[in-house]
Amino acid sequence: MKDTRSLHKAHTGTESHAATEISRVATTAIGIIAGIIGIWAVACIISGITNSGGPVNLISNLFKAISG
Repeated sequence: MKDTRSLHKAHTGTESHAATEISRVATTAIGIIAGIIGIWAVACIISGITNSGGPVNLISNLFKAISG
């Protein structure tokens, strides 16, 4: 009876360890993707400010585009 319990505990621990590793990899991947999206967003804002002629013109052009 002891052997069965120890095998069950070892098997459960392995599944828990695998689930923890999968969660860690998924969290890391999501963090990296979020970082890339954030860098892309900052690059787009800087590009918009540069092409508009400054931050005030960017906001002005934004309101003109929204209002038509």
